[in-house]
Amino acid sequence: MRRVTLDIETTGLEPSKGHKIVEIGCVELENNYPTGKIFQQYINPNRKMPEEAFKIHGLTDEFLYDKPIFLSIADKFLDFIKGSELVIHNAKFDLGFLNYELDAASKKNLLEFKVLDTLLLARKIFPGAANNLDALCKRYHIDVTRRKKHGALLDAELLADVFLEMNGGRQKDIGLETTKSKLFEKTFVSKEFSYSKKIISADKKETQDHDRLLKFLKMNYW
Repeated sequence: MRRVTLDIETTGLEPSKGHKIVEIGCVELENNYPTGKIFQQYINPNRKMPEEAFKIHGLTDEFLYDKPIFLSIADKFLDFIKGSELVIHNAKFDLGFLNYELDAASKKNLLEFKVLDTLLLARKIFPGAANNLDALCKRYHIDVTRRKKHGALLDAELLADVFLEMNGGRQKDIGLETTKSKLFEKTFVSKEFSYSKKIISADKKETQDHDRLLKFLKMNYW
């Protein structure tokens, strides 16, 4: 099954108030394992970067000045995620921005995609606990030393590791348990229904030998 972990960085919290996406990061998964294929794109938001947003991801106006606008990379982004299930942490936030930008660019939005929200999943697994991406990485012993600032691609890579752990860790989908189960079932059925129904009785000599052995045992008490 093809899935894509996805994360974005933005200039703020509300697309309806003029805030924009400044980075998209995606990691392709096949049967929940990263394939090595990624999508990363920095985007010029055509607006000043608020100080609060800069403190989170460190992206400056100067760095984003020569980057493409969202409209020019929308098709490339959609091509990468086409035919996949999306894995997003706090999907409501990311999808809100992405659908707003796609609608503004007259592109098909993501409403028809199947989305797995790892925040909702984490709340079911760890009710009452902190379930942001940092907390989950710590809980699953995932190395975050590279994460000096938030970055869409880096967070998508960390999310891929978190999602793998949520689905059973490194032993997931290697097929051994399924194979073992099927083999056991096949063996059990064979032993249950394919045994020989021929009954072999002891002859007269074997019966006499058996009786003598029992008498001998009764005479000895070791």
